[in-house]
Order: sequence, then C-alpha cells, then structure tokens
Amino acid sequence: MFQIKKFTFNPVQENTFILFDETKECVIIDAGCFFDYERQELDRYISENHLKPVHLINTHCHFDHIMGVTHCRTKYHLQFEIHADEVSLVERASEHGDMFGIPMEPVDAPDTFFKEDDLITFGNSYLKVIAAPGHSPGGVVFYNPEQKILIAGDVLFYGSIGRTDLPGGSFEQLTHNIKTKLLTLPPETVVYCGHGPETTIGFEKKSNPFLT
Repeated sequence: MFQIKKFTFNPVQENTFILFDETKECVIIDAGCFFDYERQELDRYISENHLKPVHLINTHCHFDHIMGVTHCRTKYHLQFEIHADEVSLVERASEHGDMFGIPMEPVDAPDTFFKEDDLITFGNSYLKVIAAPGHSPGGVVFYNPEQKILIAGDVLFYGSIGRTDLPGGSFEQLTHNIKTKLLTLPPETVVYCGHGPETTIGFEKKSNPFLT
C-alpha cells in the first residue's frame, strides 16, 4: 500500500505529489517546485523519509506543472516521462510562463513516453495510465484500482474541470473523457487534483455543474 504526500508549489499554487510504499521507492508526479525553498522542501521530504525516486512523470505539461522537472531530473538522475502529445507544451513552457508573468528556464525534451494502459511501477505498487485529453492535447490521469486513488492533474477538480481555452484544449473532448473514463470508476475513488483540494468520483458525479 502506498502513501501520498502533496506539496503546493509555485505562484500558480500547483499540486505536486510523491507516492511511495514500504519499499521506499517513490514516484514524483507533476514536479512544480519553482522557488529554491520549494525545491529544498521536496528534497528534505525525500531525504528524511529515506525515499528512492524511480519515476518522474507528468499528467500534462503546462508550464506550472513542469517548473521542477529540471531539478528532479538532475538531482535524482531520473528520466522525464510524459505522453507524446504533450511535447509541444514542454517546448513552449518558458514562453507560456512569460505570458503569465512568470519567467522560467526552458525544460529539456522528455526522455521517454507512456501511453494509455501502461503501468507505472514503483516498489510493490503501480499506477495505470488513463488518457484524458481535453485540458491539454495529451493529458492523462494515473489510477490505482486497489487503493481507489486517482491522480487527476487538471482534468477534474473539486466542483470543476480543467480549463479548455488554452491551445489544444477542447471542452467536448474533456467532458466526454471525464464522463466515460473517470465517472465510471468506483464512487469512493479519491481524486487528487492538480490545484485545490481532493474530492471523490461520487461527489463529482452527483454535484459537479459541468458534468451533471
């Protein structure tokens, strides 16, 4: 059984996650640490808990979700793993940051790609990749059916959904993917969002104004 640690980083208040189990192997999801003290906070948690990072993965690659990728890649000797349809967002990350008044260094091209139904394994645990584009061209979510946990990135929020007015976004595609791939999961599934608090599939199925 794995544990989840959430950090809220950078000026956009993005949620970065570390998942780890009893083996101490861990996966870093959506590394958004931007300021020095945020990178130090992430590193301190990994060090104090004697964790061994084995994957650096992203739900999607909008600039606020990859601000800490270079740091994690370098410090922990990790490959940067994304969906192939997100490459253009990595290439334009610093440009998009400038548009929001947040200067950031360019992020090098990803090292490897995952696709739908792939399994991200760490220790005795795993996450299944579910493709859910619409907020971004190659957005995914990561799901573990045994623990009923979903790392949703910016696909689904508490009472809301990801914005679809950015390049590569589509409201129709996003809501279709949420309804057909996420709302079909067990209602007690806990959803860890890319911004804001956690929610559950059952709550969103019943209450989310974009989906009811």
